[in-house]
Amino acid sequence: METAYRDLTCGDARLSHVGREVALAGWVHRRRDLGQLIFLDLRDRYGITQVVIDRHDAPEAHTVGADVRTEFVVRARGVLAKRLAGTENAKLATGDVELRVQDLRVLSTAKTPPFPINEPDAEVDDALRLKYRYLDLRREPMQKRLLLRSRLVHAIREVHHAAGFVEIETPLLIKATPEGARDFIVPSRLQPGSAYALPQSPQQLKQLLMVSGFDRYFQIARCLRDEDLRGDRQPEFTQLDLEMSFVTEADVMAFVERMVIEVSRSVTPERPIANDPFPRMTYREAIDRYGSDKPDIRYGLELHSLADVAAGSGFRVFDETLDGGGVVYGFAAPGMAGAPRSRLDELTEDAKRHGARGLIWMALEEGGTIRSPIAKFLVEGRAAAIVAAVGAKPGDLVLIVAGDDIHAQEALGRLRVDCAARLGLGDPDVLSYLWVNRFPMYQWDADGHRWDATHNPFSGVLPEDEELLATSSGDPSDPSPGDPAGRARALQYDIVLNGWELGGGSIRIHRRELLERSFLLMGHSEKAQREKFGGILEAFEYGPPPHGGIALGIDRWAALLTYQTNIREVMAFPKTQSGTDLMLEAPSPVDPALLDELGLALKPRKKPDA
Repeated sequence: METAYRDLTCGDARLSHVGREVALAGWVHRRRDLGQLIFLDLRDRYGITQVVIDRHDAPEAHTVGADVRTEFVVRARGVLAKRLAGTENAKLATGDVELRVQDLRVLSTAKTPPFPINEPDAEVDDALRLKYRYLDLRREPMQKRLLLRSRLVHAIREVHHAAGFVEIETPLLIKATPEGARDFIVPSRLQPGSAYALPQSPQQLKQLLMVSGFDRYFQIARCLRDEDLRGDRQPEFTQLDLEMSFVTEADVMAFVERMVIEVSRSVTPERPIANDPFPRMTYREAIDRYGSDKPDIRYGLELHSLADVAAGSGFRVFDETLDGGGVVYGFAAPGMAGAPRSRLDELTEDAKRHGARGLIWMALEEGGTIRSPIAKFLVEGRAAAIVAAVGAKPGDLVLIVAGDDIHAQEALGRLRVDCAARLGLGDPDVLSYLWVNRFPMYQWDADGHRWDATHNPFSGVLPEDEELLATSSGDPSDPSPGDPAGRARALQYDIVLNGWELGGGSIRIHRRELLERSFLLMGHSEKAQREKFGGILEAFEYGPPPHGGIALGIDRWAALLTYQTNIREVMAFPKTQSGTDLMLEAPSPVDPALLDELGLALKPRKKPDA
C-alpha cells in the first residue's frame, strides 16, 4: 500500500516495524492535547494508529498539531516506537506501537461533521445519514459492511470462474418487456418519440446468450424497477445473474447450493450453516407448514390444519368457513398463555393487519385448564382436541385463523414471524438456507381477465402438467379462472435465507410454440407477442438449447450476512423510502431545453378528488 504519501496504512504498523522511519496518511479520528504532548488517532479504512507529537522533539509539527481537528486529513512522518508498558491498546491491531512524529502536514481541513464519525454506536437520524452519505461511509459499521460486500462479490466471481462460467455484461438500454414491475424509461434523442427501458433484469438477454452457445453465463448485474420500496427493495439493485444450458432443475439447484455454501464459508466462516444439503419443500408444503413461501426455519412454531378437529365443533366461524371450502389453521406460541388482555388485543389487530378476518386464541394454563373466549361455544372435548392438534404444552398460547385457503395460512404465517421476534426465537448467527419449488405456474388476474406468471413469464412447466396449459373453452386467447392452467406447476425454484427470498429461478420454456401458448394465457395476443417478445421468439427458431438459471440478490445477501434488516445498510448510495437521493437531490427538475430537444413534456400528476 506504499504511495507517495504513505509507507504503511494506518492498520499495518506492528512491533516488527519498530525503529523504522515511516509516513502515514489519513483522517484524524481523535485528538488529545496534553500541552507538551499531542496525541492523534490517525484513521484510514485499514485501521487506526496512534500518533504522538512532542513539542520538545518536533516543535514545528507540534504547532501544526495544535490547530488540527477531527476529520482533518494529515500526513505524519516519524519513527515507529513501542508504546510504554501499560499504555498498549489491546482493542487495536496497531495497539503495541505508536508513531513519534517528526513532521506533520495538513492535506485538507474539515468542518465539524453533522454527526460523530468516531462513535460507531451513536444514534444518527437516517435522513441525515443519507444526506451526508459520504461521511456516513467513513464510519466503522458502514465500512465493515461494504468491505464484506466486496468480499462477497469477489468470492462469487471466483467460484463461477472456477466452474467454467463466462462473465458477460448485458446492456442497460433495452426494450421494455413486462416482467412484473414498472420500467424506468429513457427517451431517445436520435429516434424522437421512442424510448429505451432500463432492465428489470437481464432475463431475455441471458436466454439469448444460451441460444448463442455460451453454455454457462454469469454477471453481477445492475437492475432497475419502478416499484414501491420497503426494507428489502430499492429502485436500483444488484443481483448475481446466471444461466446454464443443457440442465435440469436438479442441475441448477445443485450448482447454486454448492456455490452458496462455498461463498458463505469464505466470507463469513464464523457463521454456521444450519443444513448441508439445504432442506427442500414444495410451495404448498411451505404455505401449509409456515404460512409463507419464504419461511424462516430456524425456529418451529409450525402451522397445523385444524379441519378435522374443528369440523362440527359447534363454533359458527369454524363450521361456516369449512362448509364454504375454507381452512382453519393454528400454531402454539410457547410460554405466552399468561399474556395480558392488551397483548391479546394487539395480536388480534396484527392478524387483521396481515389480512385475517380475526384471530381466535386458546391459552393452555399450567394446570391444564383451557381458557378461551370461544370455549363456551365448542362441543365437549373439542377445545382439548384443538390444543392437542397443534402440539401445545402447558403455558402455551394457541393462535388460530379461519379463512380462505392460502390467505388464512399467510396471515397466520406473518403472525408466526411476529411472535418469533417477540420471543427471541431463531439463532441470529445461523445461516438457514432452504429451497422452495413447485410453485403455481399462474395466478388469476380478475381485473385483467388473464393468467399472470407467479414469478417469471419464461418459466417452464412440469412435463406432467404441460397439458394443463389450456383454457376450458379450448381457445388459449380466452382464459377464465376455471381453466386447468390454474393447476399447472412451474419449474420454478426459490432459495430462501432466514425468512428472506434470496433468489429465484427456473428452467425456461425453450420451445417457441409452448412459449406462445403460455403468453396467450397471460393475455398477450399474437400481435402483442411480436411487439414485446419478437426478438426471443425469433431466436427460438434457431435451435435454442434447454436452459435454466437463477438470480440472487447481492444486496439482500450482504444484508443478511451483516445482520441487517434493510438493504440500504449495505449499499453505498441508496435512496429513501420515497425513492429520493437526499445527497445529490434527485430526482430533480429537468432543463426545459433538454426536454425540447427530446420532444418531451413532464406533466404534474393530478391530485385525486377530495
